[in-house]
Amino acid sequence: MSTPMTVEGADALRQELQHRKTSLRQQITKAIAKAREHGDLKENAEYHAAREEGGFNEGRIQHIESMLADAQIIDVTKITANDKVIFGATVTLVEMATGNEIRYKIVGEDEADLKSNKISVLSPIARSVIGKSVGDVGCVVAPNGDIEYEIDRVEYL
Repeated sequence: MSTPMTVEGADALRQELQHRKTSLRQQITKAIAKAREHGDLKENAEYHAAREEGGFNEGRIQHIESMLADAQIIDVTKITANDKVIFGATVTLVEMATGNEIRYKIVGEDEADLKSNKISVLSPIARSVIGKSVGDVGCVVAPNGDIEYEIDRVEYL
């Protein structure tokens, strides 16, 4: 099953993969070699830490390669703008009760980063607005009551 991913997300993963396969792998190899010089490996904490870091790095490399192999990379800049909220779109929402405005880019699950205003396509907010257009209202069911958002602007950046 393919996983949707933005071009930006795929590029970031490729950069991380390159870093892990080159410079980080070399650093870990040097750390293991240096730790071996200290003698008895059974009780050498530096050696065990470096080996553990190496194992984590190799696991992450495999995970990234798997994600990229399964990715369906979607470039929203090549889609005709029609004010419809789709995967990869940047959407400006207005909370109906307060008038507060929020802006999110709807991305793949592994790309989501709330600090960067990137929300997963599987998040409640994204699910409430996907497929809707400017002027439509999406409703998020929350523990303290439903929250309604009006779609103010949709951008394909």
